[in-house]
Amino acid sequence: MNKQIHIMLVEDHAGYRETIAIALEQSDNMQLGSQFGTAEIALRALQNTASPKQPDVILLDLNLPGMSGLEALPWIKGYAPNSEVIILTQSDNAADVTRAISEGAAGYLLKSATFKEITEGIETVMEGGATLDPEVARFIINTLRSQPKPTPPEKTLSEREMEVLELIGQGLAKKEIASELKISVTTVAYHVQHVYEKLEVPNAPAAVDRAHRLGLFKPNR
Repeated sequence: MNKQIHIMLVEDHAGYRETIAIALEQSDNMQLGSQFGTAEIALRALQNTASPKQPDVILLDLNLPGMSGLEALPWIKGYAPNSEVIILTQSDNAADVTRAISEGAAGYLLKSATFKEITEGIETVMEGGATLDPEVARFIINTLRSQPKPTPPEKTLSEREMEVLELIGQGLAKKEIASELKISVTTVAYHVQHVYEKLEVPNAPAAVDRAHRLGLFKPNR
């Protein structure tokens, strides 16, 4: 990616904040614009109308002093709706994973992730994709297999929307989907928005999650 990605880090552990800050300095297209030790201070910064630009990506820890990352997540999405949130935490708790995704997180990575995995996750999210720690992804699959199918949405997906959804499920970004289907990125974005609306979900991970639970993906795909 050529665009400079502006990042906010919300993490209470000073040592880990410093590690991420040093690592991001080595990336040509990523800039750590701000870092905070509590969700409350981060939210105040996002509320500041004098701020020239909201961050492109917010790396959010869950286990924070005071307000937790999960409690802060809906407020963050409200104050900075165009910012993508990637959870970066030690918690692989099932409830944390599902709640974070349902609240609008575009990714969920564990702190055991390498810096390369974190930066690749940031770039994937910025390109319209989603990033999940492999252990978290396995948890979601196992959870989905054990859950009963939910009630199907009233509006069915068109054939093209299903094609787009399947490619999202493969981890492709919007421009990669456009290339695969030989359509424009704008058209892909249009279909993605319709998929979210019909499935009543806020983002790509939640769309794939719901599609799996609904049995929309055919076994041979």
